Amino acid sequence: NHLQSASRVINPKNTLPILDNFLFKLEGQKLEITASDLETTLVTNIMLENASDEGTVAIPARILTESLKEFSDQPLAFDINTDNYNIVISSENGQFSIMGLNGDDFPLLPQIKKEKEVSFVATSEALLSGISNTIFAAAEDELRPVMNGIFFELTDKALNFVASDAQKLVRYKRLDIKAEESGASFILPRKPASILKSILAKEQDQIRVSFDDKNAFFTFSDYRLVCRLVEGVYPSYNSVIPVNNPNKLI
Repeated sequence: NHLQSASRVINPKNTLPILDNFLFKLEGQKLEITASDLETTLVTNIMLENASDEGTVAIPARILTESLKEFSDQPLAFDINTDNYNIVISSENGQFSIMGLNGDDFPLLPQIKKEKEVSFVATSEALLSGISNTIFAAAEDELRPVMNGIFFELTDKALNFVASDAQKLVRYKRLDIKAEESGASFILPRKPASILKSILAKEQDQIRVSFDDKNAFFTFSDYRLVCRLVEGVYPSYNSVIPVNNPNKLI
């Protein structure tokens, strides 16, 4: 389940070969799995029942996910040779081996600039509702990249989710999410928005959202999604919403 969520991040045409892999990082009993396409990175954690030694290895994503489908629901043992990165996966029915890569070649996670950081906390239901009610209206326009995502606008009264493709415009307000710093905003691209939507559907926890002028971090209990934001100024959407409509239908 964790790998399926992470595999949605991987781009089928990566510029860096290392990005075709999952990064496995073992510390104590915690296994951290990372997938990235440089723009979007998903990190997921799994607590293991038994593990020995520590380290990192990059494992080919497509081979691993397709191989795991062949196993029934049973414990698997991963034996990793840190000299040549050969990985032997053993089960009750047999074993197979795949070649991994040096995990040190995997790109590092971006960091948020503390002096520009803005954050808020939302329920998974509120975020899921905001994304689901707006993502369908986001544009796919190469000439106007600021329209290709969901505009998150924080005020002291609500969090506004806005999306438009110039034909239709949606503004969805959540009055149960407020920010310490009013007036902050960011544009979340379509791809991380749709990945978030699929993960949020299974989550029940509070989600912490932190962002600066370049990146946004969404932190869950078992997942952390980091994405590069769309740069630019979102159009003044309020000015195109008519206020004095003479006709109303209830």
